[in-house]
Amino acid sequence: MISFKQLPIEAKAAVAAGVVFFSMMLSRSYLVEKLDFRTRRWLLRLQMALFANTLMLMGSLHVWRSTVTTFTRSSAASSFCFMMWKISVFMFLALAHSSFFTLLFLVAEEPYFFSLAAYTCLGAYIILIFFLFTLGSVEQAYKFLAGRGAKAGTGNKNRTALKPVLAVLLTVVLTVVGLLNASQPPTVNSVEIPVHKLPSTMNNLKVVLLSDIHLGPTVGKTKLAMIVRMVKALKPDITVIVGDLSDAEAKIIRPAVEPLGELESPLGTYFVTGNHEYYTSDVSNWFELLKSFNIQPLHNENVKIISPKSTSDWFCLAGVDDIEADVLRYSGHGMDLKKALRGCSSEHAMVLLAHQPIAAKWALQERPDINLILSGHTHGGQIFPLNAGAYLLNPFFVGLYQVGQNTFVYVSPGTMYYGIPMRLGSRAEITEIILRSP
Repeated sequence: MISFKQLPIEAKAAVAAGVVFFSMMLSRSYLVEKLDFRTRRWLLRLQMALFANTLMLMGSLHVWRSTVTTFTRSSAASSFCFMMWKISVFMFLALAHSSFFTLLFLVAEEPYFFSLAAYTCLGAYIILIFFLFTLGSVEQAYKFLAGRGAKAGTGNKNRTALKPVLAVLLTVVLTVVGLLNASQPPTVNSVEIPVHKLPSTMNNLKVVLLSDIHLGPTVGKTKLAMIVRMVKALKPDITVIVGDLSDAEAKIIRPAVEPLGELESPLGTYFVTGNHEYYTSDVSNWFELLKSFNIQPLHNENVKIISPKSTSDWFCLAGVDDIEADVLRYSGHGMDLKKALRGCSSEHAMVLLAHQPIAAKWALQERPDINLILSGHTHGGQIFPLNAGAYLLNPFFVGLYQVGQNTFVYVSPGTMYYGIPMRLGSRAEITEIILRSP
Protein backbone atom coordinates (compact mmCIF):
# COMPACT_ATOMS: atom_id res chain seq x y z
CA MET A 1 0.00 0.00 0.00
CA ILE A 2 1.34 3.42 -0.97
CA SER A 3 2.04 5.67 2.02
CA PHE A 4 1.11 9.36 2.12
CA LYS A 5 4.78 10.33 1.82
CA GLN A 6 5.09 8.41 -1.44
CA LEU A 7 2.18 10.24 -3.08
CA PRO A 8 2.99 12.91 -5.67
CA ILE A 9 2.55 16.45 -4.38
CA GLU A 10 -0.62 16.98 -6.47
CA ALA A 11 -2.21 13.97 -4.77
CA LYS A 12 -1.16 15.28 -1.37
CA ALA A 13 -2.82 18.61 -2.17
CA ALA A 14 -5.99 16.78 -3.21
CA VAL A 15 -6.00 14.84 0.06
CA ALA A 16 -5.46 18.06 2.01
CA ALA A 17 -8.36 19.71 0.16
CA GLY A 18 -10.55 16.73 1.04
CA VAL A 19 -9.62 16.98 4.71
CA VAL A 20 -10.40 20.71 4.83
CA PHE A 21 -13.69 20.16 2.98
CA PHE A 22 -14.64 17.42 5.46
CA SER A 23 -13.82 19.75 8.36
CA MET A 24 -16.07 22.43 6.80
CA MET A 25 -18.97 20.02 6.56
CA LEU A 26 -18.33 18.82 10.13
CA SER A 27 -18.28 22.40 11.41
CA ARG A 28 -21.51 23.25 9.61
CA SER A 29 -23.30 20.14 10.84
CA TYR A 30 -22.13 19.58 14.41
CA LEU A 31 -20.22 22.59 15.73
CA VAL A 32 -22.44 25.42 14.52
CA GLU A 33 -24.55 25.55 17.69
CA LYS A 34 -21.58 25.09 20.02
CA LEU A 35 -19.53 28.04 18.77
CA ASP A 36 -20.16 31.72 19.29
CA PHE A 37 -20.64 33.95 16.24
CA ARG A 38 -17.13 35.39 16.26
CA THR A 39 -15.42 32.00 16.48
CA ARG A 40 -17.71 30.55 13.84
CA ARG A 41 -17.03 33.51 11.53
CA TRP A 42 -13.26 33.11 11.74
CA LEU A 43 -13.38 29.34 11.48
CA LEU A 44 -15.58 29.42 8.36
CA ARG A 45 -13.41 32.00 6.61
CA LEU A 46 -10.19 30.24 7.54
CA GLN A 47 -11.55 26.92 6.30
CA MET A 48 -12.69 28.47 3.01
CA ALA A 49 -9.28 30.13 2.52
CA LEU A 50 -7.44 26.88 3.25
CA PHE A 51 -9.75 24.88 1.00
CA ALA A 52 -9.26 27.30 -1.91
CA ASN A 53 -5.51 27.30 -1.42
CA THR A 54 -5.17 23.52 -1.31
CA LEU A 55 -7.14 23.28 -4.55
CA MET A 56 -5.07 26.06 -6.11
CA LEU A 57 -1.84 24.32 -5.14
CA MET A 58 -2.41 21.69 -7.83
CA GLY A 59 -2.86 24.40 -10.44
CA SER A 60 0.13 26.36 -9.15
CA LEU A 61 2.40 23.35 -9.54
CA HIS A 62 1.24 23.05 -13.14
CA VAL A 63 1.85 26.76 -13.75
CA TRP A 64 5.37 26.51 -12.31
CA ARG A 65 6.26 23.47 -14.37
CA SER A 66 4.83 25.00 -17.55
CA THR A 67 6.35 28.46 -17.20
CA VAL A 68 9.60 27.74 -15.33
CA THR A 69 10.64 24.08 -15.24
CA THR A 70 10.06 23.70 -18.99
CA PHE A 71 12.85 26.18 -19.68
CA THR A 72 15.43 25.02 -17.10
CA ARG A 73 17.35 23.02 -19.71
CA SER A 74 17.51 25.87 -22.20
CA SER A 75 20.63 27.97 -22.76
CA ALA A 76 18.93 30.96 -21.06
CA ALA A 77 18.28 29.08 -17.80
CA SER A 78 21.37 30.51 -16.11
CA SER A 79 20.76 34.09 -17.21
CA PHE A 80 19.75 36.98 -14.95
CA CYS A 81 16.54 37.47 -16.93
CA PHE A 82 15.46 33.88 -16.27
CA MET A 83 16.17 34.31 -12.57
CA MET A 84 13.95 37.41 -12.52
CA TRP A 85 11.28 35.46 -14.39
CA LYS A 86 11.34 32.72 -11.75
CA ILE A 87 10.99 35.32 -9.00
CA SER A 88 8.10 37.00 -10.88
CA VAL A 89 6.22 33.71 -11.32
CA PHE A 90 6.75 32.83 -7.66
CA MET A 91 5.49 36.26 -6.52
CA PHE A 92 2.51 36.00 -8.88
CA LEU A 93 1.50 32.64 -7.42
CA ALA A 94 2.10 33.81 -3.83
CA LEU A 95 -0.12 36.86 -4.34
CA ALA A 96 -2.87 34.77 -5.95
CA HIS A 97 -2.83 32.37 -2.98
CA SER A 98 -2.82 35.20 -0.43
CA SER A 99 -5.97 36.82 -1.88
CA PHE A 100 -8.30 34.61 0.16
CA PHE A 101 -6.68 35.72 3.42
CA THR A 102 -7.27 39.43 2.82
CA LEU A 103 -10.86 38.97 4.06
CA LEU A 104 -9.39 38.09 7.44
CA PHE A 105 -6.84 40.87 7.76
CA LEU A 106 -7.17 43.59 5.12
CA VAL A 107 -10.66 45.09 5.02
CA ALA A 108 -11.10 48.83 5.50
CA GLU A 109 -12.97 51.89 4.25
CA GLU A 110 -10.96 51.82 1.03
CA PRO A 111 -9.13 48.84 -0.54
CA TYR A 112 -5.49 48.24 0.29
CA PHE A 113 -3.14 48.11 -2.69
CA PHE A 114 -2.01 44.65 -1.59
CA SER A 115 -5.59 43.35 -1.76
CA LEU A 116 -6.09 44.78 -5.25
CA ALA A 117 -2.81 43.25 -6.42
CA ALA A 118 -3.57 39.88 -4.84
CA TYR A 119 -7.06 39.60 -6.36
CA THR A 120 -5.78 40.79 -9.74
CA CYS A 121 -3.25 37.97 -9.63
CA LEU A 122 -6.05 35.56 -8.70
CA GLY A 123 -8.02 36.61 -11.77
CA ALA A 124 -4.95 36.27 -13.98
CA TYR A 125 -4.26 32.88 -12.37
CA ILE A 126 -7.71 31.60 -13.38
CA ILE A 127 -7.23 32.80 -16.95
CA LEU A 128 -3.71 31.36 -17.16
CA ILE A 129 -4.81 27.95 -15.87
CA PHE A 130 -7.55 27.89 -18.50
CA PHE A 131 -5.21 28.66 -21.38
CA LEU A 132 -2.52 26.24 -20.21
CA PHE A 133 -5.13 23.49 -19.99
CA THR A 134 -6.74 24.39 -23.32
CA LEU A 135 -3.46 24.69 -25.23
CA GLY A 136 -2.21 21.50 -23.58
CA SER A 137 -5.34 19.69 -24.72
CA VAL A 138 -4.89 21.02 -28.26
CA GLU A 139 -1.26 19.84 -28.19
CA GLN A 140 -2.27 16.37 -27.06
CA ALA A 141 -4.96 16.19 -29.73
CA TYR A 142 -2.40 17.24 -32.36
CA LYS A 143 0.03 14.54 -31.23
CA PHE A 144 -2.71 11.93 -31.35
CA LEU A 145 -3.78 12.94 -34.86
CA ALA A 146 -0.20 13.21 -36.09
CA GLY A 147 0.44 9.65 -34.98
CA ARG A 148 1.82 8.11 -31.84
CA GLY A 149 4.87 6.84 -33.67
CA ALA A 150 6.15 10.29 -34.60
CA LYS A 151 9.62 10.93 -33.21
CA ALA A 152 10.23 13.85 -30.94
CA GLY A 153 12.23 16.53 -32.63
CA THR A 154 13.09 20.20 -32.55
CA GLY A 155 9.62 21.08 -33.79
CA ASN A 156 8.03 19.33 -30.82
CA LYS A 157 10.34 21.12 -28.41
CA ASN A 158 9.46 24.46 -29.97
CA ARG A 159 5.76 23.71 -29.67
CA THR A 160 6.25 22.77 -26.00
CA ALA A 161 7.95 26.10 -25.36
CA LEU A 162 5.39 28.02 -27.41
CA LYS A 163 2.45 26.83 -25.29
CA PRO A 164 3.34 28.64 -22.01
CA VAL A 165 4.54 31.74 -23.87
CA LEU A 166 1.24 32.01 -25.74
CA ALA A 167 -0.75 31.31 -22.56
CA VAL A 168 1.09 34.04 -20.64
CA LEU A 169 0.65 36.59 -23.45
CA LEU A 170 -3.08 35.89 -23.71
CA THR A 171 -3.41 36.12 -19.94
CA VAL A 172 -1.65 39.49 -19.79
CA VAL A 173 -3.84 40.94 -22.55
CA LEU A 174 -7.11 39.68 -21.05
CA THR A 175 -6.10 40.78 -17.56
CA VAL A 176 -5.53 44.34 -18.76
CA VAL A 177 -8.83 44.32 -20.68
CA GLY A 178 -10.66 42.93 -17.65
CA LEU A 179 -9.17 45.54 -15.31
CA LEU A 180 -10.10 48.38 -17.65
CA ASN A 181 -13.65 47.05 -18.08
CA ALA A 182 -14.22 46.71 -14.33
CA SER A 183 -12.80 50.17 -13.64
CA GLN A 184 -15.60 51.77 -15.66
CA PRO A 185 -18.79 52.94 -13.89
CA PRO A 186 -21.66 50.44 -14.06
CA THR A 187 -23.81 50.76 -17.14
CA VAL A 188 -27.42 51.84 -16.58
CA ASN A 189 -29.71 49.30 -18.20
CA SER A 190 -33.35 50.36 -18.55
CA VAL A 191 -35.86 47.51 -18.80
CA GLU A 192 -39.64 47.68 -19.14
CA ILE A 193 -41.49 44.77 -17.53
CA PRO A 194 -45.26 44.22 -17.70
CA VAL A 195 -46.61 43.26 -14.27
CA HIS A 196 -49.91 41.41 -14.24
CA LYS A 197 -52.52 43.10 -11.99
CA LEU A 198 -50.35 46.15 -11.36
CA PRO A 199 -52.78 49.05 -10.75
CA SER A 200 -52.98 51.56 -13.58
CA THR A 201 -52.14 54.33 -11.10
CA MET A 202 -48.74 52.64 -10.67
CA ASN A 203 -47.96 52.40 -14.36
CA ASN A 204 -44.37 53.50 -15.12
CA LEU A 205 -43.30 52.99 -11.51
CA LYS A 206 -39.50 53.03 -11.45
CA VAL A 207 -37.56 50.42 -9.49
CA VAL A 208 -33.76 50.60 -9.36
CA LEU A 209 -32.14 47.22 -8.80
CA LEU A 210 -28.70 46.84 -7.17
CA SER A 211 -26.97 43.56 -6.49
CA ASP A 212 -23.59 42.08 -5.60
CA ILE A 213 -21.74 45.23 -4.60
CA HIS A 214 -19.38 43.20 -2.38
CA LEU A 215 -17.95 45.86 -0.13
CA GLY A 216 -14.73 44.33 1.15
CA PRO A 217 -11.09 43.86 0.14
CA THR A 218 -11.40 45.44 -3.33
CA VAL A 219 -14.56 47.58 -3.19
CA GLY A 220 -14.76 50.52 -0.80
CA LYS A 221 -16.48 53.78 -0.02
CA THR A 222 -15.47 55.58 -3.23
CA LYS A 223 -17.09 52.93 -5.43
CA LEU A 224 -20.24 52.86 -3.32
CA ALA A 225 -20.53 56.66 -3.35
CA MET A 226 -20.34 56.57 -7.16
CA ILE A 227 -23.14 53.99 -7.27
CA VAL A 228 -25.32 56.07 -4.94
CA ARG A 229 -24.82 59.17 -7.10
CA MET A 230 -25.87 57.24 -10.20
CA VAL A 231 -28.96 55.85 -8.43
CA LYS A 232 -30.02 59.30 -7.20
CA ALA A 233 -29.71 60.66 -10.75
CA LEU A 234 -32.28 58.07 -11.88
CA LYS A 235 -34.81 59.32 -9.30
CA PRO A 236 -36.32 55.91 -8.50
CA ASP A 237 -39.63 55.36 -6.76
CA ILE A 238 -38.19 52.25 -5.10
CA THR A 239 -34.62 51.01 -4.67
CA VAL A 240 -33.92 47.34 -3.96
CA ILE A 241 -30.64 45.64 -3.06
CA VAL A 242 -30.85 41.92 -3.68
CA GLY A 243 -27.97 40.61 -1.60
CA ASP A 244 -24.18 40.36 -1.37
CA LEU A 245 -23.82 43.96 -0.30
CA SER A 246 -20.72 43.14 1.75
CA ASP A 247 -18.08 40.54 2.51
CA ALA A 248 -17.15 41.91 5.93
CA GLU A 249 -18.63 42.51 9.35
CA ALA A 250 -20.72 45.64 9.76
CA LYS A 251 -18.50 47.17 12.44
CA ILE A 252 -15.30 46.85 10.43
CA ILE A 253 -16.61 48.31 7.19
CA ARG A 254 -19.21 50.75 8.55
CA PRO A 255 -17.44 53.91 7.24
CA ALA A 256 -17.59 52.51 3.70
CA VAL A 257 -21.37 51.96 3.96
CA GLU A 258 -22.23 55.56 4.87
CA PRO A 259 -23.09 56.66 1.29
CA LEU A 260 -26.16 54.39 1.47
CA GLY A 261 -27.70 56.93 3.83
CA GLU A 262 -28.00 59.31 0.86
CA LEU A 263 -30.35 57.05 -1.10
CA GLU A 264 -33.69 58.73 -1.65
CA SER A 265 -36.65 56.65 -2.80
CA PRO A 266 -40.17 57.94 -2.01
CA LEU A 267 -41.62 54.44 -1.68
CA GLY A 268 -38.67 53.02 0.22
CA THR A 269 -35.35 51.22 -0.10
CA TYR A 270 -35.32 47.48 0.59
CA PHE A 271 -32.73 44.76 1.10
CA VAL A 272 -32.56 40.97 1.14
CA THR A 273 -29.61 38.83 2.14
CA GLY A 274 -27.25 37.09 -0.24
CA ASN A 275 -25.01 34.14 0.48
CA HIS A 276 -22.07 36.41 1.36
CA GLU A 277 -24.03 38.10 4.14
CA TYR A 278 -24.17 34.70 5.84
CA TYR A 279 -20.47 34.11 5.25
CA THR A 280 -19.85 37.19 7.41
CA SER A 281 -21.91 35.61 10.24
CA ASP A 282 -22.98 39.15 11.10
CA VAL A 283 -26.45 39.46 9.59
CA SER A 284 -28.17 40.91 12.65
CA ASN A 285 -25.68 43.77 12.88
CA TRP A 286 -26.04 44.39 9.15
CA PHE A 287 -29.81 44.63 9.54
CA GLU A 288 -29.42 47.20 12.30
CA LEU A 289 -26.89 49.21 10.30
CA LEU A 290 -29.10 49.26 7.21
CA LYS A 291 -32.12 50.33 9.25
CA SER A 292 -30.11 53.29 10.52
CA PHE A 293 -29.80 54.36 6.87
CA ASN A 294 -33.58 53.95 6.33
CA ILE A 295 -33.08 50.76 4.36
CA GLN A 296 -35.60 48.08 5.30
CA PRO A 297 -34.45 44.45 5.31
CA LEU A 298 -37.11 42.02 4.13
CA HIS A 299 -36.36 39.01 6.33
CA ASN A 300 -38.89 36.53 4.93
CA GLU A 301 -41.49 39.27 5.00
CA ASN A 302 -43.35 41.69 2.77
CA VAL A 303 -44.58 45.25 2.57
CA LYS A 304 -47.45 46.86 0.71
CA ILE A 305 -46.21 49.36 -1.85
CA ILE A 306 -49.05 51.87 -2.00
CA SER A 307 -49.66 54.03 -5.05
CA PRO A 308 -48.84 57.71 -4.53
CA LYS A 309 -51.98 58.50 -6.53
CA SER A 310 -54.46 56.23 -4.75
CA THR A 311 -54.18 54.67 -1.30
CA SER A 312 -56.46 51.83 -2.38
CA ASP A 313 -54.01 50.69 -5.07
CA TRP A 314 -51.00 48.63 -4.02
CA PHE A 315 -48.83 45.64 -4.78
CA CYS A 316 -46.97 43.23 -2.55
CA LEU A 317 -43.17 43.47 -2.36
CA ALA A 318 -41.70 40.43 -0.59
CA GLY A 319 -38.20 39.25 0.18
CA VAL A 320 -36.73 35.90 1.22
CA ASP A 321 -33.51 35.02 3.03
CA ASP A 322 -30.79 33.53 0.88
CA ILE A 323 -30.79 29.75 0.64
CA GLU A 324 -27.20 29.60 1.94
CA ALA A 325 -28.59 30.31 5.41
CA ASP A 326 -30.13 26.82 5.35
CA VAL A 327 -26.84 25.24 4.26
CA LEU A 328 -24.94 27.04 7.03
CA ARG A 329 -27.72 26.33 9.56
CA TYR A 330 -27.77 30.03 10.40
CA SER A 331 -30.10 30.32 13.37
CA GLY A 332 -33.38 32.14 12.68
CA HIS A 333 -32.68 32.46 8.96
CA GLY A 334 -33.41 30.52 5.80
CA MET A 335 -35.65 30.81 2.78
CA ASP A 336 -39.28 30.70 3.93
CA LEU A 337 -41.50 31.66 1.00
CA LYS A 338 -44.75 30.91 2.82
CA LYS A 339 -43.84 33.36 5.57
CA ALA A 340 -42.52 35.93 3.10
CA LEU A 341 -45.80 35.97 1.15
CA ARG A 342 -48.10 35.89 4.16
CA GLY A 343 -50.90 38.36 3.44
CA CYS A 344 -50.13 38.49 -0.28
CA SER A 345 -52.60 37.00 -2.72
CA SER A 346 -53.03 36.64 -6.45
CA GLU A 347 -55.63 39.41 -6.31
CA HIS A 348 -52.75 41.88 -6.21
CA ALA A 349 -49.46 41.94 -8.09
CA MET A 350 -46.59 40.22 -6.30
CA VAL A 351 -42.90 41.12 -6.65
CA LEU A 352 -40.32 38.93 -4.91
CA LEU A 353 -36.69 39.70 -4.06
CA ALA A 354 -34.56 36.54 -3.97
CA HIS A 355 -30.78 36.68 -4.28
CA GLN A 356 -30.08 33.43 -6.13
CA PRO A 357 -31.78 32.40 -9.39
CA ILE A 358 -32.19 28.87 -8.01
CA ALA A 359 -34.29 30.40 -5.21
CA ALA A 360 -36.37 32.14 -7.89
CA LYS A 361 -36.96 28.78 -9.56
CA TRP A 362 -38.00 27.15 -6.28
CA ALA A 363 -40.30 30.07 -5.49
CA LEU A 364 -42.10 29.74 -8.82
CA GLN A 365 -42.50 26.00 -8.34
CA GLU A 366 -44.27 26.71 -5.05
CA ARG A 367 -46.08 29.90 -6.04
CA PRO A 368 -46.45 30.23 -9.82
CA ASP A 369 -48.69 33.26 -9.28
CA ILE A 370 -45.70 35.48 -8.41
CA ASN A 371 -45.53 38.14 -11.12
CA LEU A 372 -41.91 39.31 -10.95
CA ILE A 373 -38.76 38.04 -9.24
CA LEU A 374 -35.59 40.14 -8.98
CA SER A 375 -32.33 38.28 -8.43
CA GLY A 376 -28.57 38.61 -8.76
CA HIS A 377 -25.75 36.28 -7.65
CA THR A 378 -24.43 35.15 -11.05
CA HIS A 379 -22.37 38.29 -11.86
CA GLY A 380 -22.92 37.28 -15.49
CA GLY A 381 -19.97 34.99 -14.86
CA GLN A 382 -17.84 38.09 -14.06
CA ILE A 383 -14.72 36.89 -15.86
CA PHE A 384 -13.89 34.48 -18.63
CA PRO A 385 -13.75 31.45 -18.34
CA LEU A 386 -16.07 31.38 -15.30
CA ASN A 387 -18.99 32.56 -17.45
CA ALA A 388 -19.70 29.05 -18.73
CA GLY A 389 -19.84 27.57 -15.22
CA ALA A 390 -22.16 30.31 -13.96
CA TYR A 391 -24.43 29.75 -16.97
CA LEU A 392 -24.65 25.99 -16.39
CA LEU A 393 -25.17 26.21 -12.63
CA ASN A 394 -28.07 28.68 -12.64
CA PRO A 395 -31.58 28.21 -14.07
CA PHE A 396 -31.58 31.93 -14.98
CA PHE A 397 -28.23 33.44 -15.92
CA VAL A 398 -28.55 37.15 -16.61
CA GLY A 399 -31.18 39.52 -17.97
CA LEU A 400 -34.95 39.16 -18.40
CA TYR A 401 -36.77 35.83 -18.60
CA GLN A 402 -40.47 35.16 -19.09
CA VAL A 403 -41.81 32.14 -17.23
CA GLY A 404 -45.35 31.25 -18.21
CA GLN A 405 -47.81 33.90 -19.31
CA ASN A 406 -47.72 36.39 -16.44
CA THR A 407 -44.38 35.87 -14.69
CA PHE A 408 -40.97 37.42 -15.30
CA VAL A 409 -37.56 36.91 -13.70
CA TYR A 410 -34.80 39.50 -13.97
CA VAL A 411 -31.25 38.58 -12.99
CA SER A 412 -28.79 41.39 -12.44
CA PRO A 413 -25.17 40.82 -13.58
CA GLY A 414 -24.08 42.64 -10.44
CA THR A 415 -23.38 46.28 -9.66
CA MET A 416 -19.69 45.75 -8.83
CA TYR A 417 -17.65 42.56 -8.61
CA TYR A 418 -16.55 39.97 -6.08
CA GLY A 419 -12.90 40.22 -5.08
CA ILE A 420 -11.26 40.09 -8.50
CA PRO A 421 -11.37 43.67 -9.89
CA MET A 422 -11.93 42.41 -13.41
CA ARG A 423 -14.81 41.75 -15.81
CA LEU A 424 -14.50 39.74 -19.00
CA GLY A 425 -17.58 38.82 -20.98
CA SER A 426 -19.80 40.72 -18.53
CA ARG A 427 -20.48 44.29 -17.47
CA ALA A 428 -21.43 45.76 -14.10
CA GLU A 429 -24.95 47.15 -14.12
CA ILE A 430 -27.42 49.36 -12.32
CA THR A 431 -30.82 48.24 -13.53
CA GLU A 432 -33.65 50.73 -14.03
CA ILE A 433 -36.86 48.70 -14.13
CA ILE A 434 -40.02 50.37 -15.39
CA LEU A 435 -43.12 48.51 -14.22
CA ARG A 436 -45.94 48.53 -16.75
CA SER A 437 -49.56 47.82 -15.86
CA PRO A 438 -51.37 45.62 -18.41
